Amino acid sequence: MKNLTFVLLSVSLISGCLTGQTFKITGKVVDEQNQIIPYANILLLQASDSTFVKGTSADDNGFFELMEVAPDLYLLQASYVGRGSEPRALDIAKDVSLGALIIPLESNELDEVVVTAQRPKLQKLPDRLVFSVENTVISQGNSWDILKSTPGVIVAEDRLLVRGQSATVYLNDRKVQLSGQEVQDLLQGLSGTNIKSVEVIGNPPASYDAGGGPILNIVTSKSIVPGYKGSINGSYTQAVFPKYSLGTSHYYKTDKLHLFANYTINPQKELRKTDKGIHFMDDTNSVFSQWDTHYERNNSSQSQNANFIMDYDFDDRNSVGLTSNVLFNLGEDQETRLTNTMRNGLGQLDSTFTTRNNAVLDNTNLAFDLTYVHRLKKEGAKLSVNGHYTHYNGQTLQNLSSEYFDASGAFLRDFGFDSDSEQDIDIFTGQVDYATPIGNASLETGAKISSIASESNVDFFNFNGSSNTVGPSQSDNYTYDEKVYAAYFSMVKNWEKWSVKLGVRGELTEAKGISETLGETNTQDFFEPFPSLYVLYSPSEKHSISFDYGRNVDRPKYNDLNPFRFFFNENDYEEGNPGLVPSFSNNFNLNYTINSEYFFDIYYRDNGRNISYLVFQDNTNQTLVELKQNVLESKSYGLDFTLSKTVLSAWVLYAYTSFFHEEATFLAAESGNVPYTNEVDGFYGYLSNYLTLSKDGTFTGEVTATYLSKFLFGSYVSDEQLNLTLGLRKTLFDNRITLSLAAEDILEKYVPTYRSQYLNQDNFYRRRPETQFIRFGFTYNFGNFRLEDNQRGIDKKERDRLQSKD
Repeated sequence: MKNLTFVLLSVSLISGCLTGQTFKITGKVVDEQNQIIPYANILLLQASDSTFVKGTSADDNGFFELMEVAPDLYLLQASYVGRGSEPRALDIAKDVSLGALIIPLESNELDEVVVTAQRPKLQKLPDRLVFSVENTVISQGNSWDILKSTPGVIVAEDRLLVRGQSATVYLNDRKVQLSGQEVQDLLQGLSGTNIKSVEVIGNPPASYDAGGGPILNIVTSKSIVPGYKGSINGSYTQAVFPKYSLGTSHYYKTDKLHLFANYTINPQKELRKTDKGIHFMDDTNSVFSQWDTHYERNNSSQSQNANFIMDYDFDDRNSVGLTSNVLFNLGEDQETRLTNTMRNGLGQLDSTFTTRNNAVLDNTNLAFDLTYVHRLKKEGAKLSVNGHYTHYNGQTLQNLSSEYFDASGAFLRDFGFDSDSEQDIDIFTGQVDYATPIGNASLETGAKISSIASESNVDFFNFNGSSNTVGPSQSDNYTYDEKVYAAYFSMVKNWEKWSVKLGVRGELTEAKGISETLGETNTQDFFEPFPSLYVLYSPSEKHSISFDYGRNVDRPKYNDLNPFRFFFNENDYEEGNPGLVPSFSNNFNLNYTINSEYFFDIYYRDNGRNISYLVFQDNTNQTLVELKQNVLESKSYGLDFTLSKTVLSAWVLYAYTSFFHEEATFLAAESGNVPYTNEVDGFYGYLSNYLTLSKDGTFTGEVTATYLSKFLFGSYVSDEQLNLTLGLRKTLFDNRITLSLAAEDILEKYVPTYRSQYLNQDNFYRRRPETQFIRFGFTYNFGNFRLEDNQRGIDKKERDRLQSKD
């Protein structure tokens, strides 16, 4: 009995020692010709169920080392660019030196992978359309290129539109930036090779904020392999002026810690020309004065953007993530020269004037986002808590001076002034979310509070002469405070052929805006529900029918609420509107999909009292004022058709067409305040060809044509526009270097004219930015550059209402 006790005790002690002891595994990775494969991924899996245990990557010479491996039965596998070695069974009880893991890389297999991997896929889910681009020709571009190529997305004046509404861009469910131009600059530096899919969410579900309209969510690939990678990227653009961009990204990951840092500097000099024309009318609607204005604006800026992301996994159930964005655009110079010719009703020269309008702008934006996630014991259930803070500061110092001359060129008078404006915005939000599966259904619920404090001021001084439109009395201080309390509930249930998702979100809004000079206080205090419904029926693998409905809100931008004037000259200015109120829309969509290749969409949207861009000419004082105003009613409907087709093994074709109707009824402020309905029937066509120009897939091309017949823009209607683009992309040294060449607006027909012509209103404008250019880009990857990363932006609808001056 004593001997048996001794044996059992000895076995227990030995077992305990082995349990506490760890070992290492070493080896190298080669192909069939015994050529080393650097940076291959090494995966250690449980032999019982193939679950992931840990991983690493090979170094420059193909060698790898796995440390602190507990005694057990494992499977070990090496993978590289979609190919893997045969899994090797290991019984770890000591340090193991494996020799070589062999990954087959025959050329015929590579050709086959290139052919099968180059077709993007479209998938219709109950609440979104998923455009999968991972390992496709499309992914060889940058993230902005991918969004422009996403079916259902219209690009107009560098705005991304879904069914006529401006879309908000997200990265892994985090909003990437503030203004449209900043989004574009950021995404042009984000390589598409890391993109898994783009989700087009026309009616955002209840878990998203009710404001903001459609969403384009970029989903990046995820990796479980630790390591380091970095890249340097840059671009040179030749338009009227040359432009440069230079950035670097670094990513590091261990079993628990994920770090990502990015910095981009973007010096820009741009020439923007604008032609404006106004026919001023008398009481009989006869033209008595014709104004023709030509603007030339030189814009010089040097924006800098830095992002830092840290994710830390305490254990399998608890993790924390910190995201910070810092944007500086200091010392931006805008130099505008304006020449204006005034003629009488018969076209005879009456007088002229010239204006010099110089402005210096400083913009700073700091954002910090902290998220804690706790995964509950129940599989798939989790609780998350998020806190967010944004500080925005914008300053503008303007100097404007005009000189007036008679028909013979003799000097008549001059006029000028200086203005100094500043806006400070602080945003705080807090949010808690809970998700759990319930049988074959899932439930989400949560609550959020947001607090926004905005303080603005403008001072006019140093006047030379006098004017009816601007004076020292228009200096003002404006404060705006807003609090929104929200809660939501959402549930998804799936059957054999059906999928249904329904939800409701409630938001209580309390807001107050105070203008010191005007002595006005505007308040908002309301509660609104925002229901949503998604139904998907799939009678077979090749056919599906879906219906979705959602109610949303569009809140005014903070700058639009400021009752200030920004002058192009004393007769042409923008004016804020503190009387703007949120508008509510109801969106309906019916979709039919065949074989994930043919998509038919019928949509109808009641936009309600939409906030619209309106321009009115005052015929008496001969001025032009641009402002935002709530319309009386607006709606749009249309039929969309999308084709996604592989024509040949190396040729992927995308075609998207949209026949649409848009209309808006507003009060014609300078025409007796009578209601006027502005409407348009239009057509949008998009045709893109993605070509693989080499057998190994390293040389690709793109030919894209975009056509828009007409479009509604507030009180304006645009004429047709056509954009033809060409692009080439080449990867070198096993994807370590990527070179690209792109030519935009080859036919120089991408600049439309916007005209407002009704009642006693007759004016137009044509802005001509540098749409025609040639861009050369490069990316150099170092470290284990095949690792995916944890890049993301910051998802806050409150930040989306920060708006930069155009």
